[in-house]
Amino acid sequence: MKKFAKILAFLSIAALFTAGAALAAPMQLTMGTGGTAGTYYPLGGALSQIISDNSGGVVNITAQSTGASIENINLLAAGDVDLIIVQNDMSDYAYNGTEFFKDRKIENITAIARLYPEHIQVIASKESGIKTIADFKGKSISVGAPGSGNEANVRQILDAYGVTYDDFKPHFISYAETTDHFKDRLVDAFSYTTGAPNPSIQDISTLQDLVFVPIDGEIRDKLIAKYPFLAKEVIPGNTYRGQDQPVETVAVQAILAVRKELPEDVVYTMTKALFQNLEAVGNAHHKGKSILLSRALDGISIPVHPGAEKFFKEAALIK
Repeated sequence: MKKFAKILAFLSIAALFTAGAALAAPMQLTMGTGGTAGTYYPLGGALSQIISDNSGGVVNITAQSTGASIENINLLAAGDVDLIIVQNDMSDYAYNGTEFFKDRKIENITAIARLYPEHIQVIASKESGIKTIADFKGKSISVGAPGSGNEANVRQILDAYGVTYDDFKPHFISYAETTDHFKDRLVDAFSYTTGAPNPSIQDISTLQDLVFVPIDGEIRDKLIAKYPFLAKEVIPGNTYRGQDQPVETVAVQAILAVRKELPEDVVYTMTKALFQNLEAVGNAHHKGKSILLSRALDGISIPVHPGAEKFFKEAALIK
């Protein structure tokens, strides 16, 4: 009888340990990133690993390759992923039901933080005579693929300068086509929304002298006031050959967003794990060096998740 009681006690203790382990199992989450050849996927992999490793067993995040911003938003809306890396202008369009999400608001998208800037880089050939956006008139300009985020940014900038597509010959072509057209002198200027340095611009700069057109002054302030997902940025001097001086511009931001439905304590833990391990993030991917607590809310125009907000209050970033 005593032997049976001991066995029963052992089984009860084992059951308690098993139940405790089950309760402590990390929440399995998926992060939507981008294509394997881009920035979002490797950065997302680094973020997933570092946040998971420093969450105290709260979460285990897996990075998933996707078609980037628009697909990520759709996956988040459907609940197929839990976190996404996304351009903040796209998240703004989704939350407010504009542009690519016209009449279809995605209201379960909330922000954790800004990650790094994707500069709007306006480049002109030296012989074009273009020095400002206003000089586009009468020229041939690549504005990006039709319906792309790049093309949307061009329309926003043109509007701020009082310029329309009727004032010049717009070329609705991809980045790859733009590079070839510019090299062949078929376009006078182009605008890319991308991180700096951009390999295509680096390539072009080795072949010909370029003019880096600024977006600055009062017009930039008005542009940001109208489109709060834009933020002031500078392309540092010597980013490209022949670009000795810094160039003022604006940028959209790559941000980390999360499903609104995730628990506050879980998102708080993830946010804390991210910002308390920025050195590791920077060592894991060069774009991680641009993730700064002081700039965590730059360009964020959608609601911040309550869990992230709690962390930023503790960090005195917001009141």
